[in-house]
Amino acid sequence: MIDIENGSAILIDKPYTWTSFQAVNKIKYKINHHYGKKIKIGHAGTLDPLATGLLIICIGKYTKRIEEFQNTDKEYTGSFTLGATTPSYDLEHSVDETFPTNHIKEEAIFEVAKQFVGIQDQVPPLFSAKWVDGKRAYKLARENQDVVLKAKEIEIKEFEITSIDLPIVNFRIVCTKGTYIRSIARDFGLNLQSGAYLSSLCRTRIGDFYLKDATKIEDIETLFLP
Repeated sequence: MIDIENGSAILIDKPYTWTSFQAVNKIKYKINHHYGKKIKIGHAGTLDPLATGLLIICIGKYTKRIEEFQNTDKEYTGSFTLGATTPSYDLEHSVDETFPTNHIKEEAIFEVAKQFVGIQDQVPPLFSAKWVDGKRAYKLARENQDVVLKAKEIEIKEFEITSIDLPIVNFRIVCTKGTYIRSIARDFGLNLQSGAYLSSLCRTRIGDFYLKDATKIEDIETLFLP
């Protein structure tokens, strides 16, 4: 249920291809229509359009807690595709290069995953929402401008390889705020002396909030039931 008076944190299962902004607007429209007034609303952490999973939408007084939620650890599941790269490090762009994979053994995949655990500096993808000289990095990249992004300290707390069916590698990752799983895909391929891109991604947890407790977009009417 939504508590307009005291504020609420709504857990939404963001659909594939939807932007986080679209999900917020969907809830905003429903609230305005149901209560007949505008309520402050925002989300606690963007999900890329090609990612699915948990999105926390904060209503009313809970918008003051957005930063609190953003600063918590995140858990993701998904898959890398080995042997190729894309400019965006995911499926937003087509494959631009291919690489051999015959030399990659399962033991090496598990070993590389172990090497990623810990505190490290990570360079964000060029096609990201990072600000560069007053413009979003992805806009500059689409204009074929040279973009240099600074590395940022992140921590990967858990990196589990859940299954392998080459060229697909399935994983579960727990990480800190600001971690780009797409960048992990890029670096994972490099560490295997090949290439890799992110072929699926689902956010399953934000702090103490879990995807299993989230409402699907098509079921949001149930949030307004008495």
